[in-house]
Amino acid sequence: MLESNLKAVNNDVKALLRDSQALFQAAAALTGDKAEEMRSRAMLLLDTALTKAREAQADAVVAGKEMVGSAEDYMTENPWCTIAAAAGVGFFLGMALSRR
Repeated sequence: MLESNLKAVNNDVKALLRDSQALFQAAAALTGDKAEEMRSRAMLLLDTALTKAREAQADAVVAGKEMVGSAEDYMTENPWCTIAAAAGVGFFLGMALSRR
């Protein structure tokens, strides 16, 4: 769920940035009130993209903290399984690195 939300926000931000770039390029060719209007619209789009990026970052931080909490709970409830899993991972990493 988090991954799909992050992908959606990432796509939205990319689209907003592309639209902003197009507006800035169009505004560069214009002068007067039209150019100012286009610059204002582009700045609004950039502000929206920045806000969405900040929201995505905040969501990722919250989800990361939840995962850390879950991992800590599991390690507290199952210390021997955690030790066995860490030893197994260490063993396989040692085997993989020693073959090189």
